[in-house]
Amino acid sequence: MKKNFVFTFIAALALCAAQLSDAQATKDTKEANKLARDGAEASKNQEWDKAVDLLRKATALDHKYAPNLAAVYQQRGYAAATNQQFQDAISDYGEAIKINPEDPRIYEQRAAVEMKLNNMDKALADYSEAIKLKPNEVRYYLYRSYIYETKGDIKNSMADTEKVLKIDPNNQEAKSRKTRLEARQSMNSPLPPPPPKTSPAAAHTPHKP
Repeated sequence: MKKNFVFTFIAALALCAAQLSDAQATKDTKEANKLARDGAEASKNQEWDKAVDLLRKATALDHKYAPNLAAVYQQRGYAAATNQQFQDAISDYGEAIKINPEDPRIYEQRAAVEMKLNNMDKALADYSEAIKLKPNEVRYYLYRSYIYETKGDIKNSMADTEKVLKIDPNNQEAKSRKTRLEARQSMNSPLPPPPPKTSPAAAHTPHKP
């Protein structure tokens, strides 16, 4: 899955870089196209630092490459998270969000890393942003409900669980959480919740630029 994404991602970058013909382009645009093509090649080789540098320069010349730069930051963040370089991953996801703040998946990916660092308040905020951008995504509510439950906020955890069941009445994870939350409400149980089974943001890769 990861390899397939990389090849698709690189092909999309290369296609975007080739959209303007050199004959029609201005000097700056020609240079931006070249930098973007070189950035795509660096991405293909998973040379993320080089790819970021090249696409940052391309974006400075032609802002049309900003989504490409955001996607490379996102992919470098994923690579850093995979290597357990969590602070680097958070930094890269933050850069991606600055460029493309309307993509809920970047918030989700950063939240997944923040959860690994036990920064539950930050993860909660990022899942809340993701929900604002994509309010019918069950996965976001499941994770936010989980975070609320770990914080002992049964009321909000139940509210998100009910939201999941409204969107997907047969969601087994939400059904199990509701049963558990109801038991905790009646028993005031301090038992920690099991994490969601749904794959978190690390399984989600940057969208096609």
